[in-house]
Amino acid sequence: MLLNVENLVVSYGAVEIVRGVDFNVSQGEVVTVLGANGAGKTTILKALCGLIPSCAGSVTFEGQEIANLSAHKIVEKGISMVPEGRQLFPHLSVKDNLMLGAYRAGARESWFEQYQDVLRLFPRLRERLDQQAGSLSGGEQQMVAIGRGLMSRPKLLIFDEPSLGLSPLLVDQMFGVIQDVAKQGVTVIIVEQNVFHTLKIADRGYILENGTVALSGTGEALLIDPKVKKAYLGH
Repeated sequence: MLLNVENLVVSYGAVEIVRGVDFNVSQGEVVTVLGANGAGKTTILKALCGLIPSCAGSVTFEGQEIANLSAHKIVEKGISMVPEGRQLFPHLSVKDNLMLGAYRAGARESWFEQYQDVLRLFPRLRERLDQQAGSLSGGEQQMVAIGRGLMSRPKLLIFDEPSLGLSPLLVDQMFGVIQDVAKQGVTVIIVEQNVFHTLKIADRGYILENGTVALSGTGEALLIDPKVKKAYLGH
């Protein structure tokens, strides 16, 4: 098991947002965490990445406890996130934004090889390397954000709302890119409100309701589950 989360509890002040969540991710899987706004999806991701503390529970990565490690130590372990809203440095060039992802030990030494891999995955960025990242289209900015995440040579890459703000055509392309990333051997977690697209590419999924796991199963099984269809797919 690459990542194992047991009885995770996360609070904002006195308000308990995540209430004893269990889930796991095996090497090479694409796993999705789904749910309505406020269900606790992004809170779980922030706790996994060391951006907010957890109150209780265990998070092990490659058999080592990482709960409440600092964010930079979690990146060093091999976990990177493509954050919601992309969070690029708009006045820096595309190349500089990509290079900022390559600072972790193990990525610095082989940055050029990984850089070429990213440009092969996103050939459009090769033409934009000297442009300011803030001048790119939303789809191109998302490519830079994913490329920056890949530059750290992660073992686990976490996507937080990757389709947010993209046109339907670009949403299709973005999910195709995530599949390509997974085919390269990177394990993937996706938090996303686009339930249909996500379950189509996910090996397994977890549905959150009010900070707990209400349903889990293979992506294929959840896609045809009557509760999921009624709550999220409008059937």
